[in-house]
Amino acid sequence: MREAWFLVGDDRRTQVIDILKEVKKRGNEAIVEYTKKFDRVELMPEQFTVSEEDLEKAHKEIDKDLLASIRQAIENVRKYQDEIFIGNKVNQPGIKYTPIESVGICIPGASAPLPSTVIMTAVPARVAGVERIVVVSPPRYKGSIHPTILAVCYELEIDEVLRVGGAQAVAALAFGTNTILRVDKIVGPGNQWVQMAKKEAFGLVGIDSIAGPSEVLIIANDKANPAWVAADMLSQAEHAPGSAVVFTDSQRFGEEVLDELKKQIGGLSRAKETKDCLTRFGGIFVFKSREDIIAAANDFAPEHLEIQCGEQSREIADKIKNAGAIFIGEYSPVAVGDYWAGPSHTLPTGTTARFFSALSANDFIKSTSIIEYSKEKLAESAEDIIRLAEAEGLDAHAKSVKIRQVDT
Repeated sequence: MREAWFLVGDDRRTQVIDILKEVKKRGNEAIVEYTKKFDRVELMPEQFTVSEEDLEKAHKEIDKDLLASIRQAIENVRKYQDEIFIGNKVNQPGIKYTPIESVGICIPGASAPLPSTVIMTAVPARVAGVERIVVVSPPRYKGSIHPTILAVCYELEIDEVLRVGGAQAVAALAFGTNTILRVDKIVGPGNQWVQMAKKEAFGLVGIDSIAGPSEVLIIANDKANPAWVAADMLSQAEHAPGSAVVFTDSQRFGEEVLDELKKQIGGLSRAKETKDCLTRFGGIFVFKSREDIIAAANDFAPEHLEIQCGEQSREIADKIKNAGAIFIGEYSPVAVGDYWAGPSHTLPTGTTARFFSALSANDFIKSTSIIEYSKEKLAESAEDIIRLAEAEGLDAHAKSVKIRQVDT
């Protein structure tokens, strides 16, 4: 199994811990320093929060066709999340679901603006009933946040949007400062520094998963279209960084995909970055059998798993145990999930799909057990409860039940 990318050396972890400590100790002063150092932007604390006027301006100026597409994507995500939300279920004895009160959302702002990530994180939180949502994103667009991201925030009625990124943003959300109120949970993707900071802050706040650089594993046989498979590889590699890997049982098909990559990459606007990513993090692997491919895929535990094997695709999907999201068939590229289908595109990466799940509305609630016994029901169980408590040597536990039996 490949090592998870966030298992980095002690030096980087020490740097992240130092950032967290400094923000906890010095608050806004430390955030100002780190924003200047890492983002090369000088901001005063009163400039951290994007004004309501700037949010409204971005919303008014956004392309109307794009806004229409954004609104439909929001509706698609809302519908899906509402359908899977366990808090909507009634008559569940013994448990109570309560929305988390405040959530911080990390929106990357490095290689490309990702307004879709606002949709895929904030909409599930809204479905769950979260009242306070704070968006943080680095000031990489003319000293601020990309206007499309701001427009989506306005559309979703998110009024706490901070021009702060990196580990310092996670620290601000976890500890709070004089101007930034802390939150209860931090979610969203980001670079290694963001994810390491989330990992270190876990316990003080909740987190979703370690959602790092994007990755796709494509299982394909000779029934697939090599041009389409190559295009899907490039769609992840262009994230820079992004990983794109193909598993196949056909040597000829693998060679055809490689030829297509060479043809298509030159026409991309981010060709150099994409090529570098493919060279470092890409690969086409030929296996002896379908069974070997399935075993390797489960070991790989990818963020995105595409299966393009004709009529065998669904059968293969049924045998996959570890994946953030599975895309079945040749007409289900990752882009459908990234923008449109409904499930969140915030997914576990770096083999963590073995134990983490896709972000959903169910991640924004907490459950409380409800226990209510009557006098008669306690009497029926008293002897067993007392016996178990005494077996553990917890005399006071046993007596708390005995005393109620004496009084009856």
